[in-house]
Amino acid sequence: MRSGLTRRPTAVYTRAMTRRFKVAVVGATGLVGREMLRTLEERAFPVSEIVPLASPRSAGMLVRFAGADVEVQPVSEAAFEGVEVALFSAGAGPSREWCPVAAKAGALVVDNSSAWRMDPDVPLCVPEVNLDAARTRPKGIIANPNCSTIQLVVALKPLHDAAKITRIFVATYQAVSGAGAGAVASLEAQQRQLAAGQPIERGALPGILAGNLLMSWKVDPATLYQEEELKMIYETRKIFGDDTIRVSPTTVRVPVVNGHSEAVTIETERAISPEQARALLALAPGVELMDDFAQGIYPQPRDASGKDAVLVGRIRDDLGRAPGAHGLSLWIVGDNLRKGAALNAVQIAEGLLLGR
Repeated sequence: MRSGLTRRPTAVYTRAMTRRFKVAVVGATGLVGREMLRTLEERAFPVSEIVPLASPRSAGMLVRFAGADVEVQPVSEAAFEGVEVALFSAGAGPSREWCPVAAKAGALVVDNSSAWRMDPDVPLCVPEVNLDAARTRPKGIIANPNCSTIQLVVALKPLHDAAKITRIFVATYQAVSGAGAGAVASLEAQQRQLAAGQPIERGALPGILAGNLLMSWKVDPATLYQEEELKMIYETRKIFGDDTIRVSPTTVRVPVVNGHSEAVTIETERAISPEQARALLALAPGVELMDDFAQGIYPQPRDASGKDAVLVGRIRDDLGRAPGAHGLSLWIVGDNLRKGAALNAVQIAEGLLLGR
């Protein structure tokens, strides 16, 4: 069963529009920055001029946009002159420094880092869930959530609306592309070394990922939770606007290049059956239902790579729930570079500026 695909705007629609925008992509040479450029082009976002920006060490590199090579410029105050949309994927430090500069210059700023996510004056937005939150932005900045949080809330939004989720148990299986191009190259090198029986070098990874799993995010000494897990707790609550939701996450890095997977069990205030959940998810924006497990049909990272939609399957009753309690288990997979980062940022701009 497959349904609920996000429909992409066509170029014909864009040509009929008169308004076009000067767009800056900060961190344009990174994996997410390049995906932002591809997403803008593929979705026919009305760009009058593209301004790829990066650190001075990456300045002068060429990136591809709309069939042409465009030179990357060093990020500076002058670089934001006339920019109307600024998409950031340059890390928390540069975002703290340059997002306010871009906002002061008049740009609609969408930041993909963790720098602004929990700032009470910065909306944390997933368009399928809470686009209206992005319409009020005291600092002129909108935050993109963590990649794992994005795909989680897209899938759970219709279930939360129908049955009110009170608790979420989630274990993630996160692809290495979420750690950057260097981590991808290191995994590929480790896999070659493993196959050849050679000593395995860490490279840009914090451990041996080839043939292995890692839990390697920064650890909070007070709780012993990884920062990636804490993000999922607090971001989910902020996006849903409900601090009473209890979230119990475990995040794991797996030797998959692209596509995050999540095993999720929810407890709900009101009863909801797997059949009702499937019906809701089949119509949910940004969701593709892949749920015929008896026939071997369920979401896999290979299915999600390059897709806009979050894939959902294995929807079933939670057989471990307490007597009288309500709950479901499900499996969620998404492209962490696309919907988990670049696409979500572009969709925010589309929703606010184009009404898409």
